[in-house]
Amino acid sequence: MKPRTFEAHTPLEALVVEQALLLARQLQQTADEAPDGQVLAQVEALAVPAARELARRAAQAALQSQADAAEKKGRQPGAAPTA
Repeated sequence: MKPRTFEAHTPLEALVVEQALLLARQLQQTADEAPDGQVLAQVEALAVPAARELARRAAQAALQSQADAAEKKGRQPGAAPTA
């Protein structure tokens, strides 16, 4: 297969691309090394928790990015509560 270049525009995109490539390599290695009759089970055993962890990290990074941006903006002006 011809090598491809990916461009990440944000830290979140970079995280997802890097982690997805790592996962793909781990899945391929697991499939290549698994004994006959156990390929599907071993690949699935790796893929399901790894995909869940990838989604968790991506969500965490997205939420942190939003929180950081909100912190930089400061609080929105509004009426102060009265006593």
